[in-house]
Amino acid sequence: MKTRFTELFGIQHPIMQGGMQWVGVAELAAAVSAAGGLGTITALTQPTPADLAKEIARAQKMTDKPLAVNLTILPTITPPPYAEYRRAIIDSGIKIVETAGYAPAEHIDDFKAHGVKVIHKCTAVRHAVSAQKLGVDAISIDGFECAGHPGEDDIPGLILIPAAADKISIPMIASGGFGDGRGLVAALALGADGINMGTRFCATQESNTHQNFKQAMVDQDERDTILMFRTMRNTVRVVKNDISKKVVEMEAAGCTFDDVRDLVVGTRGREGQRRGDINYGVWSAGMVMGLIHDIPTVAELVNRIMSDANSIIKDRLHMIAN
Repeated sequence: MKTRFTELFGIQHPIMQGGMQWVGVAELAAAVSAAGGLGTITALTQPTPADLAKEIARAQKMTDKPLAVNLTILPTITPPPYAEYRRAIIDSGIKIVETAGYAPAEHIDDFKAHGVKVIHKCTAVRHAVSAQKLGVDAISIDGFECAGHPGEDDIPGLILIPAAADKISIPMIASGGFGDGRGLVAALALGADGINMGTRFCATQESNTHQNFKQAMVDQDERDTILMFRTMRNTVRVVKNDISKKVVEMEAAGCTFDDVRDLVVGTRGREGQRRGDINYGVWSAGMVMGLIHDIPTVAELVNRIMSDANSIIKDRLHMIAN
């Protein structure tokens, strides 16, 4: 299946693996790329730029197919050394980067100057338009169904994707709520050139996600996520568990971020993953959990999506058209 996205980035299938904290490591990224999609290493999962360079090298030994690196820019008091992470990416020979977050212009300019193609992830049409003006090569548009930060506009993919397609002339992939061939076909029909999947790739054999968390994604459904930090205008979609429900209750009572900091801190979430305790910390997953029914290998999942998508296009849509 050829689309503007596959042609631009030299991949076989219009499927990208999202950049996910703690999950976007060499094994998963290489497996996705080897299966014909675009695997993504998450830069800030690695504690230092030197560690990122080593992780990229590990992935490059696992596959000779194109790989991407996600660099998310966070507006923090003590930001990571972004310029050094950027240099590690460039020096490693990576030619595709997904940027996300706050004020990406400096990073986009530097990547472009070194021949790196840039995909910018957005949650709003206006942000996609701005990114296109900055010269990015492609857009990833992230709907309200997604895991993590969906923005504050609450626009689901069914509206967001075509609304963005009306304003964007460069290739665009659809993010948030995708996990099967039906979603791929729908995204293409709405004006996207492919799909970006995060949660669905977490529930694969190559993912480093603890088996208990993978099984929880199979057992739970589309109702089992919850939105935290709505009152703080920093909305994040996570799995509904003991901690996230407590945080939302505290928000309703008027808490501040400092009141819940110890509950939501990333180190607590990582410890929960290490223990396999799905109720110890908060963890992100999207509404697509309602479409996750097994834990296949990455190759099995990608091949299934492409087979189902082609069957829908060939059989069902052809039948309807006639």
